[in-house]
Order: sequence, then structure tokens, then C-alpha cells
Amino acid sequence: MKLASLPHGRDGRLCIVSSDLAWYTPADHLVPTLQAALDDWDAHEPLLRALATELEHGAIPRERFHERAAAAPLPRAYQWADGSAYVNHVELVRKARGAELPDSFWHDPLMYQGGSDDLRGARAPITLADESWGCDMEAEICVVTGDVAQGASAEEALAAVRLIGLVNDVSLRGLIPGELAKGFGFVQSKPATHFSPVFVTPDELGAAWSGGRLSGVLRVDLNGQAFGRAEAGEECTFDFGTLIAHLAKTRQIGAGSIVGSGTVSNRDADGSPGRPCSAGGRGYSCIAEQRMVETIEGGKPVTPFLRYGDVVRIEMVDAKGHTIFGAIESEVVPA
Repeated sequence: MKLASLPHGRDGRLCIVSSDLAWYTPADHLVPTLQAALDDWDAHEPLLRALATELEHGAIPRERFHERAAAAPLPRAYQWADGSAYVNHVELVRKARGAELPDSFWHDPLMYQGGSDDLRGARAPITLADESWGCDMEAEICVVTGDVAQGASAEEALAAVRLIGLVNDVSLRGLIPGELAKGFGFVQSKPATHFSPVFVTPDELGAAWSGGRLSGVLRVDLNGQAFGRAEAGEECTFDFGTLIAHLAKTRQIGAGSIVGSGTVSNRDADGSPGRPCSAGGRGYSCIAEQRMVETIEGGKPVTPFLRYGDVVRIEMVDAKGHTIFGAIESEVVPA
């Protein structure tokens, strides 16, 4: 089942989208918003699923679904927390700042709390006030949870995953060092986050969703050119059950919380940090990684961070080449 929200008020209007993302039917006569559906998932999910089946069979009125018209599936959420499932990414970015990677990072996830009151749709622009802030994309997987009890195990936490999607966790690299130096975490360096047009239930993904990990190539294009083709199921140190349990260690988690994987990242086959797509490698899911590799190989970074007019596209397709979540495609514009 694939769910989306069309713009309406602050929290959108819930709709069901066909598996091929060609059609939708409103679902707000059953439950007005996706958050309301998540609040009582056991009651609403069977009704929404029945509606999805009718849509697939063309048994009910339907309209064309346009990704550009969709809001974020959750235009605002009670919680957005981003983890560090791909430790290779963390290691590379810390090297770029001249910081060593503590061994604990391989068994104790990093996580930060992002802003969840303004979650952007897939075609919303990346609004940037100053190019010198070093704007970067970070292509990730995310999940949406039901209620999770404080102290839940990884298995219990994984069972609470309701939906899966893609996210561009926009970062301002030039502001990060100063904020971290204060010892209090990210705020200004993490602007509004962008989400895929639809979120999907785990069963929709078949064997690609297994053990709390999503397998598949995460396609990242910059200005129409291949930038990243990382395999999301590989080198994923922490599954989503572990990430959610980490968040729930000292508090309960409310339904509708979004948890991110962190930037999807692969090493090269020989264990090196990886090669750009243009050199036959899998590329990168953020610019910071490519800049780090350039520094290792040439002594300094060459690839610039995002500038006004740049367009970032993030997407994942299935074995038949069909889009799964729709595409995040955002242009960088002056704030």
C-alpha cells in the first residue's frame, strides 16, 4: 500500500496511490490525515488497504497522481530523528573535519533530533540564504513508526515500523563545525528536510525489506548527471530496529515519528572510500563524501557544494525499473 498527502491545511489530505504511482483516490472520508491513521493504525489500516485494493482493480473513481502536486506524506510530524546506519559515511565526514572515528560508533549509533514542524514535499525547492554555508544533499532511507514503548528491544521496535520512504536530509556543511564546537548539536546547520512523494507499507517492498534493512540502489543525480548509485542494503551497520530502540532507550516514541538511516554510503570493492560514478564507481549520496575522497587523492576538494540553480534528484526503482517511492527532485533557490 502506498500513501501520500495532498496539500490541505497544515497536515495534508490523505490519499491512496496505486502501486505504479499513476493514480490516486482520496482516503480522507475514512481518516483525514496520515497522522490520524497512524494514531490508530490497527483500526484504520484494514480499511485503507481495502481501498487500495479497489484502486488497483479500477473499481472506484480515481484521478491521475502527479508527484509534483504532493506534499510531504507527513507535512509535519511529532518527531524527526536521524541516525547513522552507514558508519562509512560518518567516518569519511569526520575525516574531512580532521576528527577521528571512535570505535564506539561501530556499535552505538549516532542520532540527532531534527526539526519536524516544516517537512517539505518532493518537489519543494531547497531554500538557501547564503551559498557560502556549504549546502549539501544527504540521500537516505526513512521509516515511520507506530507507538514504541520506552526500553523496547530492537525486535519490538522493528515491529512498530509502519511505513518506509526516502529523504533528503539537507545539511549546511559550513555551519556544522561551529555548532558542534559548542557541544550541543545541530540546529542552524540542519534546515528543512525533503521527503519522497509516497511512503509505502513494508509488504509493498517484498524481499527488498528484510531484517530492518532496505535493499536497492539509491539513485542520486545532480543536474541530470549520475552522482550516487549506492546499494542501500550493503554496509548498513545498524538496522532500523536498532536505531528505533536506541531512540526509545529513555523515552517512549509516539506514532508518526520518522527515523532516518543517515546518508547511504558504500566503500569500493577494494575497501577504499569509493569512486565517483563518472569513474565507474557507485558514487556518493552526498557531496561531502566526494570532497573527502578528492582531498585524500589530490590534497584538496574540487567538487563545490550546491549552488543556486542546482537540481538534486533522489529515487529508488524496483527490479523492473519502476519507481518505488517517487522521486525527490529539488532546485536550490535563494531564501
